[in-house]
Amino acid sequence: MLRESQAYDMVTSQQFCYKNVLIPKWHDIWTRIQIRINSSKLVRVAQVESEEKLKELEQFSIWNFFSSFLREKSNDTYVNVGPYSTKTCLKVEITEKDTKYSVMVTRRFDPKLFLVFLLGLLLFFCGDLLSRSQIFYYSTGMSVGIVASLLIVIFLLSKFMPKKSPIYVILVGGWSFSLYLIQLVFKNLQEIWRCYWQYLLSYVLTVGFMSFAVCYKYGPLENERSINLLTWTLQLMGLCFMYSAIQIPHIALAMIIIALCTKNLEYPIQWLYITYRKICKATEKPVPPRLLTEEEYRIQGEVETRKALEELREFCNSPDCSAWKTVSRIQSPKSEPHVPNRKLKKRNKFADFVEGSFHLTPNEVSVHEQEYGLGSIIDQDELFEETSSVEEDSDSQCPAITQNNILT
Repeated sequence: MLRESQAYDMVTSQQFCYKNVLIPKWHDIWTRIQIRINSSKLVRVAQVESEEKLKELEQFSIWNFFSSFLREKSNDTYVNVGPYSTKTCLKVEITEKDTKYSVMVTRRFDPKLFLVFLLGLLLFFCGDLLSRSQIFYYSTGMSVGIVASLLIVIFLLSKFMPKKSPIYVILVGGWSFSLYLIQLVFKNLQEIWRCYWQYLLSYVLTVGFMSFAVCYKYGPLENERSINLLTWTLQLMGLCFMYSAIQIPHIALAMIIIALCTKNLEYPIQWLYITYRKICKATEKPVPPRLLTEEEYRIQGEVETRKALEELREFCNSPDCSAWKTVSRIQSPKSEPHVPNRKLKKRNKFADFVEGSFHLTPNEVSVHEQEYGLGSIIDQDELFEETSSVEEDSDSQCPAITQNNILT
């Protein structure tokens, strides 16, 4: 049985088990538990879930025989342990004599998980900007070309292959072999760079230039639907990265829900604001409208009249207005007799108005002032006083007449 932070040095094949007794808490979201095996020579490591499976590994079977050859040999191997897994067992098998190895369980903060989480946040919140960025388009295309050049070659070869061809079996094997090579290169990237840096640099430059040429030929995405698909793909990848980087599942789900709500925060706030306004309107008492004063009424009439006349003049000068049709519809008021000369004068007056002249003639202004101006108001007041005095005189004579009638 393995214990944390304690090294176990061995020289023979051995079976180990680790039992996780600590319940993960919120501060363990980026904490990784690993069982590391460092050896002087190459060893094989088989991981199982329980001690019963270890006993099955000891028994001879054809599957165990072939799987032992398929396991990768390494002198630095690690086994990830889930924070909620109760027990993890493994078997270390020595393939060469005089092999020394050590087994150790570590529990520590993993910066890689934190970086993956930040990458997920970046993809989710900036996916719409990245999908429209030319720098992101070319850099992503070059990176995919460098990493998956073998996959791209196999994909291009499959386009030239006839249908129902047995070569598809080779292509399927080629896909698997390419994925295996990519995984192998990433595992031994440091060693490859140390020993064959000139070949690696030449490969990166050559394939990077070819990938840039292909991206330049097709150009960035311009169709709005394609951009939306790329945006949704990046956001979905961001959510997957966030979920995989956090070791506690319920905290990971909570972070995803918070991210979704934060991304679409404007919609809930808008709904809440509309609901609040409706509630306020339903509960508040109706305010009686304020009546305009005489001066406000006069000013509003002048302003609105001037505005309407200006809009009419702009419409008549616009190409949407048919000038001949508008002029032909101008007629004298029904109260006036139908005189051709008067009709012609009104058409000329309308034409002057469209050209920018005032809509009233001086004669019309003076007539309006006489009828509705200050002088007419004084005359109306004098007339009202005269009529009221006559009514008072008639009221004073009524009792005398009635008395005389009674006496007679």
